[in-house]
Amino acid sequence: MTESIDEIRIERAQGIGFIALNRPKALNALSTPMLHAIHRALNAWRDDPLVHAVVIYSPHPRAFCAGGDIRFLYQSAKAGEQAVIEEFFTDEYRLNHAIFTFPKPYIALLNGVVMGGGMGISQGARHTGGVRVVTGSTKMAMPETRIGLFPDVGVSWFLARTPGAIGRYLAATGATIDAADALYAGLADAYMDDDALPALINTLKEKSFATGAEVVRFIETQARSDAGKASELAKERGFIDKHFASGNGAACLKSLEGTTGGGGEESHWAARTVAELRERSPLSVDVSLELIDRARTSSMAETLRRDLGLTRATFDHGDVMEGIRARIVDKDNQPVWKVSRMEDVTRDAVMRMYDSPWAERDHPLAALTD
Repeated sequence: MTESIDEIRIERAQGIGFIALNRPKALNALSTPMLHAIHRALNAWRDDPLVHAVVIYSPHPRAFCAGGDIRFLYQSAKAGEQAVIEEFFTDEYRLNHAIFTFPKPYIALLNGVVMGGGMGISQGARHTGGVRVVTGSTKMAMPETRIGLFPDVGVSWFLARTPGAIGRYLAATGATIDAADALYAGLADAYMDDDALPALINTLKEKSFATGAEVVRFIETQARSDAGKASELAKERGFIDKHFASGNGAACLKSLEGTTGGGGEESHWAARTVAELRERSPLSVDVSLELIDRARTSSMAETLRRDLGLTRATFDHGDVMEGIRARIVDKDNQPVWKVSRMEDVTRDAVMRMYDSPWAERDHPLAALTD
């Protein structure tokens, strides 16, 4: 099986299915044709006894995948095409679930930018018995609160299972982490140098493997368990747990601001974090913190169903259109949020975002089961 469209190349070699993301000018941002092509491949390989494992990667050094096609969604919303937006997210979340429940090792090679939808098509690898490999260039984040969205694509499930309060911190701030941080947080499994990836892919296409587990073991022998440097998240863990363990955005800010005047390492970190939070959509920060708390006791299917309802809410009465306008379209970086201050976000406003527009049996993702 070989399928090649302008944005993606899918092929099979030596018992491995390969998915190469090929939209470099957009940092491999996911389009609808890309989502469909990946899902078709997984459906074809799922029960094929000649396919033992799947490898997804980018042949381009700048990015694995920067997320979904935000401009496309913005333009669709401006044109009143709600059905188009809903179809995109429904297709994306179905793909995220197909990866999470894939019965063979799914292996993600994560160089460069790995954000938003890029996390959605990679984090599930660990759940399949596969492996997530990061590199020296990896820049990983769920920066959605910066544009009035929330950490979707099921990633709240993974963030909720990171050590301590790291998941809440990453969801609220959208902070970018590197390979060492990803390994520390349990969002990656192994490390390789960037210049080793092309040779690894070539070897995987030439070497014969009898099982998917054998593929994973081979990759692990080529990789390391550490990035060769200390994790900043590990250094900041005490601060993160102290200020982000519980409460809404206003509570986290109050805790942080009570620390900013003292000088020293924690004070400087707190001041920087306050500045980051103040730039985010206050409503999105509270929605995101609530999302992580709920994901702790949710299945992936439940998480993705929740995400789909929230996407409808953020486009209907949230901040996402203004966030995309300010950060991506006009680039004036002056978003006018629905609620301007974190302290003014009400619990009722947050809960309203969680009201599902569908009855349980009518949900577009009702059929998903883990």
